[in-house]
Amino acid sequence: MRGWFTAAVAGSLIALAGAADEEPMYRAQKDPAAVIPLERAFAHNDYWHPRPLFDALHRGFLFVEADIFRVDDDLLVGHSPDELAPNLTLEGLYLDPLLERVREHGRVYPEGPETFWLMIDIKSPGDYTWPLLHETLAEYEEMLTVVRDGTLEPGPVRVVISGDRPVEMMREDEVLYAGVDGRLTDLDSDDPPHFMPWISGHWFRHFRWNGHEEMPEEEREKLADIVEQVHARGRMLRFWATPENPNLWEVLLEHDVDMLNTDHLDRLQAFLLEAEER
Repeated sequence: MRGWFTAAVAGSLIALAGAADEEPMYRAQKDPAAVIPLERAFAHNDYWHPRPLFDALHRGFLFVEADIFRVDDDLLVGHSPDELAPNLTLEGLYLDPLLERVREHGRVYPEGPETFWLMIDIKSPGDYTWPLLHETLAEYEEMLTVVRDGTLEPGPVRVVISGDRPVEMMREDEVLYAGVDGRLTDLDSDDPPHFMPWISGHWFRHFRWNGHEEMPEEEREKLADIVEQVHARGRMLRFWATPENPNLWEVLLEHDVDMLNTDHLDRLQAFLLEAEER
């Protein structure tokens, strides 16, 4: 099953490499003002969808993930090296379209929250990738949340770095255009929230419940304790590798987990819209 899925994804990225040059059709979407923003919706591996970024924006997602490799002087989007193509760049797929939206509307969603989040997962070595990524992000400073000499300057788009995180290199930067994706081992970290805005954890490394039947009480208590610790530090919380299960999503909502991770945009959109009506 995994082999079929990987082959299908590779095929979609090959098709995307050609479609990305046909901007009017590729980027067609409904009026941004008509979209209902979903404050907890996180598009995991967003670039695997037919229209990276735009499929998520069309459904109101406020969190989007892009994986990148540095290849010479390019930042290419993909989950593995065999998915990369010269025209599938971080700038072309994500940064340029977001800048266009911000310049037109003042924010990503005209009627939505002020901040849209882009998580960039570094797949190539972090110490090799970060200098080019930092330089690239600096070119988009007008739309980004920036930390300058320890002071947060809010912007419409906030970037968070995951994957092979160059944490020490980022700590040394006087001007930062991104924060760091924390781990559950960072629960007691003294890093300020502007440097580490959220904590991410692999669901099944901490819980056994798969969303079926009732969540064991001891696991509910563990989840509540993690949420309390994360929020006490002024951070947000996300779990990945969560089952695509409305019962599990419901429990995450009940416990005030800040982001619901999904590969299935329509399913999560429908769930969250229904939850807002209750």
